[in-house]
Amino acid sequence: MKQALILRHVREEDVAGYRQPLEAAGYKLDRVDVSDPAFPALDLRAADLLIVMGGPMAVYEQDRYPWMPGELERLGQRLAADRPTLGVCLGAQMIAAALGAQVYPGPSPELGFHPVDVHAAGQQGALRHLVDVPILHWHRDTFTLPERTELLASSPLYAHQAFRRGANLLALQFHAEMGDDERYDQWIDKWPDVVRASGQSAGELRAEQHVHGARAVAAGRAMLTQWLETLR
Repeated sequence: MKQALILRHVREEDVAGYRQPLEAAGYKLDRVDVSDPAFPALDLRAADLLIVMGGPMAVYEQDRYPWMPGELERLGQRLAADRPTLGVCLGAQMIAAALGAQVYPGPSPELGFHPVDVHAAGQQGALRHLVDVPILHWHRDTFTLPERTELLASSPLYAHQAFRRGANLLALQFHAEMGDDERYDQWIDKWPDVVRASGQSAGELRAEQHVHGARAVAAGRAMLTQWLETLR
């Protein structure tokens, strides 16, 4: 059985709705937290698929997170070997940084459900499933587009919402895995400062989830299913 290693920066951010297509594609799911004492020695090249999840920290705060430089170095080794890798939110930013891009604060937090503008390159691949679908956003940082990658999606606030490099690398700034997972309530409760900074209320965010969550996750699962089929 193939192994998918889920790299978690916080326990509140896991694969959620992506579990179903991953298991359907024959992956055994394992997890490692950056707080695990064994993490600094872990070879990130080993798993058949590495999924780098999100978190509230920023790539440019490496002085606050002693595990981060090592993660970036080992992630870079995996990417250099062209091993299948998926990045979500902070995970996408970490991938961008490991490929030499800059990560920096965006104009304002982007929270809530709204569609992304899927470019022609994305519509020809797995992101076609996201066209006109309100997808969850929960971030406040962005990045320059790494060299030799292809931009797949944008939003009015953030030009770089998704990119790929060949068949084996997909980086997503948004959370197409979230929408019907109870951990979304934990996000709202745990990070109220981010909610306030977005100009929205907890009630508004939960109401959006009720309206759009199931459709968003269905689209995210269809996207991931197609992408997994293309891995080499």
